[in-house]
Amino acid sequence: MAQLNLTLLVIFLSLLFSILATLVEPSSLARHDNSQAMTYIESSCNGTLYPNLCIRCLARYAKSTINGPQHLAQYTLSMSLSRALHTRGYLLKVAKELKGVKNNKREYLIVQDCVDQITDSVDQLSQAIKELRSLNQGGSTINDNMLWHISNVETWVSTALTDASSCVYSFPGHRMSKKVAAIKVEAMNVAEVTSNALALFLRYASRYQQAAIITTKKP
Repeated sequence: MAQLNLTLLVIFLSLLFSILATLVEPSSLARHDNSQAMTYIESSCNGTLYPNLCIRCLARYAKSTINGPQHLAQYTLSMSLSRALHTRGYLLKVAKELKGVKNNKREYLIVQDCVDQITDSVDQLSQAIKELRSLNQGGSTINDNMLWHISNVETWVSTALTDASSCVYSFPGHRMSKKVAAIKVEAMNVAEVTSNALALFLRYASRYQQAAIITTKKP
């Protein structure tokens, strides 16, 4: 229940930031104007729960063309998936090592549970990226199909965040081996990057959701 409440809080704050953030939304930031791109990245990241991490993750894209929040959502989701894949590989390696150690069954079971949770996060983030691709290919027309894709992406990313957070909170707060402590840090990084990805996606999606509300209110 604690993990669920935390995830719901993250989603609420992310949505709040996406609505309240007053950001300049460029139609396109030119490749050569790195300073303008970095300013936009920093401004966008201020609407996330982990802005410094967000800026570090997106700084590598400052030399690329950034076409508003759509590209930021794509980049952060891809980064989140990359971190989850890396962490899963590390977890599998540690689990294999712990399995052969006597009197270490408790740590092994915790790590194995984390393997399952991060694997679920990998699957969910992969689905979210596919849904986002379908959303982007659907054009700018506001319709039920577009809103359906938005809902799917939000669901997948939120669930991935829940699983990564569950992995983090499955470890005790003390008396951990160095390996297990390192796993907790890795899983926490996945959760934080995914939280930022969710916030940036909600900001991207909010323009369509708000437009849909306006459209339905028209006589």
